[in-house]
Amino acid sequence: MDQVIQMIGALLVLGAFIAAQQHHLTIDSPMFLALNALGTGILAVVAAINGDLGFTLLEGVWAIISLRGFARAITTPDRTVA
Repeated sequence: MDQVIQMIGALLVLGAFIAAQQHHLTIDSPMFLALNALGTGILAVVAAINGDLGFTLLEGVWAIISLRGFARAITTPDRTVA
């Protein structure tokens, strides 16, 4: 079950990355940031449970930064409208 949860987290992050590379999402869009936050959050929790400190640090910081970006993206008014 642990591997299934890890795969879900990884697929969320990879899906966001692929969508951004194919210009379906921008890297500052709420959807991109939410997918990254959720995927890396899942991976951070699994890494912490498994005692993998380096991976926990990497994924935990990535999740926090993505969450902060997501919060900013949903609270900042859209400045592209003239």
